[in-house]
Amino acid sequence: MFIIILLGLLIGSFLNVCIYRLPQNQSIIFPPSHCSTCGTHLKPWDLIPVISYLLLGGSCRYCKVTFSSRYILVEIVTAILFAWCFQIYGLSFLFIKAIVFTTFLLIITFIDYDHQLILDKVLLWFSGAGIVINSWTNSLDFWDMLLASSLGGGLLLLIALVSRGGMGDGDIKFAAALGMWLSWKCLLLALLLSFVCGGIGGLLLVLFKLKSRKDFIPFGPFIALSAFTIMLYGSEIIIWYIEKLY
Repeated sequence: MFIIILLGLLIGSFLNVCIYRLPQNQSIIFPPSHCSTCGTHLKPWDLIPVISYLLLGGSCRYCKVTFSSRYILVEIVTAILFAWCFQIYGLSFLFIKAIVFTTFLLIITFIDYDHQLILDKVLLWFSGAGIVINSWTNSLDFWDMLLASSLGGGLLLLIALVSRGGMGDGDIKFAAALGMWLSWKCLLLALLLSFVCGGIGGLLLVLFKLKSRKDFIPFGPFIALSAFTIMLYGSEIIIWYIEKLY
């Protein structure tokens, strides 16, 4: 578990780079990590997840500008979610699938929250990874993925048409991409849960004055949260529902 948490912290540190650079069409590899204010290349001891941030008081060692607390938040959340996946699946192929899935969800969530944008290039890599991993683990065959993708994207497209813009193009593509990872039953359950989470989450954001009633509240993070939940517990929820129904 210690190694998994350490892995999560390291991946979370890299995700911060992706979240910051991808919307700006910058390479996530070059140039190396540097302070966005003074431009100084950061040394390895400046990049130790969580520890460097705390020791430096959340500021740059060289120009003393304050860094956003977002950096440490992403690292800690990634570590927690990786540990959660490990607790469910242990060291297995399903665990690898879960952490890759989670990694993409985190990138999509934070970029959408910041920019109200779900990037096509991220979704393409997300979809491709789902196809490769599901084929590798024999979790879903091609026709299952195609059906789930068509149902997920089609449902949100229908909602967008009926509501005349109430659903963004990125959300529609995101739902379609999730079909490369989840069965059609789990995907529909995830979308249903996302509407519930979206309603509650939007209300809480307004109540805590993080957003106003006139602000646009991105829906991608709620889809991501629901997809993560269903990835871990979707089968159990479906079985429980069928048993209660019959």
